[in-house]
Amino acid sequence: MKAVVFHRHGGPEVLQYEEAPDPKVGPKDVLVRVKAASCNHNDVWARKGLPGMKFDLPHISGSDISGEVIEVGSAVTCIQVGQKVLSHPVLSCRTCEWCTSGQEYFCRQLKIWGFQTGPYDGGYAELARLPEVNVIPIPPNLNWEEAAAIPLVLLTAYHMLVTRAELKAGEDLLLWGSSSGIGHVGIQIAKIIGARVIAVAGTDEKCSKAKALGADEVINYNTQDVAAEVKKLTNKKGVEVVFEHTGQATWERSMTSMAWGGRLVVCGNTTGFEAKTDLRFLFNKQLSLLGSHEGNKAEIIRGLKWVEAGKIKPVIDRTFALKDAAKAQETMEKGLHFGKIVLKP
Repeated sequence: MKAVVFHRHGGPEVLQYEEAPDPKVGPKDVLVRVKAASCNHNDVWARKGLPGMKFDLPHISGSDISGEVIEVGSAVTCIQVGQKVLSHPVLSCRTCEWCTSGQEYFCRQLKIWGFQTGPYDGGYAELARLPEVNVIPIPPNLNWEEAAAIPLVLLTAYHMLVTRAELKAGEDLLLWGSSSGIGHVGIQIAKIIGARVIAVAGTDEKCSKAKALGADEVINYNTQDVAAEVKKLTNKKGVEVVFEHTGQATWERSMTSMAWGGRLVVCGNTTGFEAKTDLRFLFNKQLSLLGSHEGNKAEIIRGLKWVEAGKIKPVIDRTFALKDAAKAQETMEKGLHFGKIVLKP
């Protein structure tokens, strides 16, 4: 099969479009002919390498795919050849206390498919092997590209807002990175819940697109003071919930934008991880800082019901040929997109 592979860490130039061995299906595995794969920031992190985290090399990235099942293992019972499926990107042992209680995101063997490899390579390929439990039938109203664009960002945003922050109708939400994959889905989830969304983006064009997705208010962080605008929009109250994934560059503004008793939920640190926290804000205002990492299969299935009902729509900025994955990642790193970037074998 053809795949995008890197043999060493580095810039986009290390991505090579080359022949790779076809995956061999185990008893509980399914083999999918990939119709589309989408890009995530973890693809960039894996390519560059992260301190303290080892990746198997050579590496095939890609946590999101859609495709058609072309082979199933001898012990597969629920998935059939010919089914159209998308990927559930959390690989876990499925047998420990956490997994069996529905909290697979605490499993000590957890890996994100296509990010931390071994033994399952990712979806930047013509063929992909996954455990049966990690594929889900595609909602009938999605095409291949839309189906590939939704899994990881839907799971992440759902777990952040519904499970961890317990966002409620009528609450104010400050949402950073509204043009990102998780940001554009987060806007839509918050509106389903009935929250008021204050979306932040870096250009007026991106702010307009966030507004079109349902954001009630928008702030351009390059031309406006985010914390001051939040105070103005909330009559100095602040927001009950902050949706954080940018980290160091936005953290202090997030903290000062929170209402008394507010919750901040964070799933990433694309601008850096050394965030400064004034503890006086934390204990005086009785704030809650909530970490969030992935989610469980039940959450992605619940989220897909909203997708099937048309309440959440995947936004695709542009599509590249699989062989042009380096260009796709460059586009994502430069922040030139709104929504998701998709690769087509």
